[in-house]
Parts: sequence; C-alpha cells; structure tokens
Amino acid sequence: MKIGVLTGGGDAPGLNAAIRAVVVKATNCGDEVLAIKDGWAGLLEGRLEPLSLNLVEDIEMEGGTILGTSRTNPYKEEKGEEKVLDNFKKVGLSALVAIGGEDTLGVANKLSKKGLKVVSIPKTIDNDLSETDYCIGFHTAVSRAAEAIEGLHTTARSHHRVLVVEVMGRHAGWITLEAGLAGGAHIILIPEVEFDIEEIAEVLKKREDNGKLYSIVAAAEGAKPKEGKELLTQTEEKDAFGHVRLGGIARVLAKEIEKRTGKETRATVLGHIQRAGAPNSFDRVLGTRYGVAAVQLVKEGKFGQMVSLKGTSILSVPLEKAVGRLRTVDRELYDLAKLFQAH
Repeated sequence: MKIGVLTGGGDAPGLNAAIRAVVVKATNCGDEVLAIKDGWAGLLEGRLEPLSLNLVEDIEMEGGTILGTSRTNPYKEEKGEEKVLDNFKKVGLSALVAIGGEDTLGVANKLSKKGLKVVSIPKTIDNDLSETDYCIGFHTAVSRAAEAIEGLHTTARSHHRVLVVEVMGRHAGWITLEAGLAGGAHIILIPEVEFDIEEIAEVLKKREDNGKLYSIVAAAEGAKPKEGKELLTQTEEKDAFGHVRLGGIARVLAKEIEKRTGKETRATVLGHIQRAGAPNSFDRVLGTRYGVAAVQLVKEGKFGQMVSLKGTSILSVPLEKAVGRLRTVDRELYDLAKLFQAH
C-alpha cells in the first residue's frame, strides 16, 4: 500500500511525533509512506515525496511539522476537489492520513464523501474538535501559556500593576481557562461567556481593598463584552476558510481597566509562542498513539474515521461527527475558575 500523510492549518507541537508513528507503523506493515507537502496545497499541486525511517528519526522531539503546512482550502480553488481526487489516483495512493483541526478535517470529511479513502488525526492547540478529549498540541500550548502567566506575577507584583495577558482562542477558551487556572490568573475571560467590564473593575478593586496590590487577567483573543460588540481583529482580510485574524483584546481591556480603576495596567500578547517549540511528553505520546492508530484504521479499511482519545483509550469516531460542531468550554468548568477570581 501507498499511504499519504499531510498536515494542514496552524502548526502544533506533537505533529512530528504523529508523522513518525505513521511511518514506523506503516513500514513495519510493509507499506510505503509519501509526504504530502504543505497541507492540501501539496495534493492540489502533486507535491509528494517518499518518507523513510531515516527521515523521521528522532523527529518526535521537534516542534512544527517536517511536512510543512498551509491554510489552503481546495474548495476555494478552481476545480480543487477534482484536482485532489485526480492526484490521489495518479500517484497511486491507497489511503490518506490527514492531520489537522476543524478546517483541514472539514475538507477531509467532504472529500471522504466523494470517495477519498481518508483517516484523520485531530490536531489543534484550541482543543475544539468534538468527539475527542484532547487534540495534538493542546497540552504543550497550555503549559507554555501557564508558564508565561505564572512568570508575569513577579513583574505585576513588583510594580503593583494589573497585567492583561492575551491568549489564543477564537471560539473556544480551553487554553485560556486551563492556563489561567494553572498560572494563577485572577480573572479569566473566554469566548463562551461574555464579560462585563464593570464587573471586572469591581473584582480588581475588591482585591486591592483586601491588600492585593496586583492582578493578572487572562483573556482569550475571542472574548466578547456583554454589549455584543464584534470581535477585535488585526485585519479585515480573511484566510481561505473565511477566518479573520483576531487580536487586540488585551490592549483594549488594559485601557478600560485603567480608566475604571486608576490602576496602572499593561497588556501582554503571548501570540505564536504558545504553539512554537518542542512538544511536551504528553503531546509526544499522544501524537505517537494517534499515528499508530490511524495506520491501523487504514489497514482495516475503516475510512472516514478520526482517531480519538476518550479517557485513556484510543478509539475511532466518524469524521463527520468530529467536525459537525465545535467543542467549547462548559459553564461548570468556567464557574470553577471564577471561584478563585477574588482571592
């Protein structure tokens, strides 16, 4: 068999572990693996090359993806679907392992309905794919953000300031919530729950009245005020999947907090540092388990499926269900975080 593998969308720590696992498992089964370069762009343009055991040696410890990635959407290209399906046949692929998030796997789901033999692996630091507890990259991103938030306590405490930390998260606040809890943020704002700026100001004033002369606010980039204002964007340009680039919530919040409380307030944007660098041990192991499981699904002919972690078990779920809706933070978990905001 010839098995193609691609990574699409934003890079995430743990991708290379999954790629390595696909190659090792497939090779042990006597199959050949072809690297599809730069996501769906590689299959559109026929850019594939062999992946050997030597090429994936030790890559599980590296961040990013050796395959390259892009946000190319075949359905935004002229005859894109036709080109992908034709190139799949022309190269002689028996199956495809697509590694990605909502957008990449949404394309995989559409192509699966057109007969493409595809198995998917969930990857997104936002952890917002349904039907799985964890996606590749999330744990490392949380660790990075939590370490940053924890570190900012020293400068906030030294200067008696409020620091607003902007964390990635367009529609789901998983990174902000868990990193905020782990890093000791005093207020956590996520896209799922609209915030009241006056309530934030009151909490910060209460902390100061209790002798706490500094505070940390962790805000997801997609957090929204109760007034229903639009999301803050860095640019009006949209990518191939219709997404604008979010950013600016920390700066706006810092200005509003300082105006309402009189406290010196500064904004910090974590940005791409959250997805950069080497994966932690959890994501290395998760990527490895996912890669092996994906090849096993290929060998069993179970296409149109996504590998999934439920508890401690690796399962498979219909790809259609995984991309059918976003997995967002439930209110119970957010209320748990709010328990600590005034302390």
